[in-house]
Amino acid sequence: MVGDTDDDRQARRQGSSGHRRVAHADDIRIDAWGTSRERCLVEAALGMVECFADVTAVRPTAVERLQLAEGSDDDLLSALLDEVAHRLEAYGQVPVDVEAEATDDGMDVRLAVAGLADVEITGTVPTAVSWHELHMGPDPYGWSCAVTVDM
Repeated sequence: MVGDTDDDRQARRQGSSGHRRVAHADDIRIDAWGTSRERCLVEAALGMVECFADVTAVRPTAVERLQLAEGSDDDLLSALLDEVAHRLEAYGQVPVDVEAEATDDGMDVRLAVAGLADVEITGTVPTAVSWHELHMGPDPYGWSCAVTVDM
């Protein structure tokens, strides 16, 4: 991805997945990458959670499953992150682990969640996903995406 450090590029060449937070005005910009489309989506969701909560020592209390309809890669990214924000706002659920698997008609996603009261809040909670400069797609090392999250 544009802006990758030499360490980032080396790790990506070796097949790693990950995410990072990038300074972006009053919002949060998340860059994520993975060896597959599914892993890239997972990293983006985990990156979004990391922007506002520390879930490293939290055990999930429930598993929520959802089906994302097949669409463009950008649509899938937006739909998953919108779902994370919605579950946070509507149900007080924070994903502590995420898995995604492609299906014939979209994407099956498993969110292992904990209650908002059980996690350490470290930043402003996200409210929405911006379509401005949102993108996801294959790259020389697998898949990458970038998204701005409104806080």
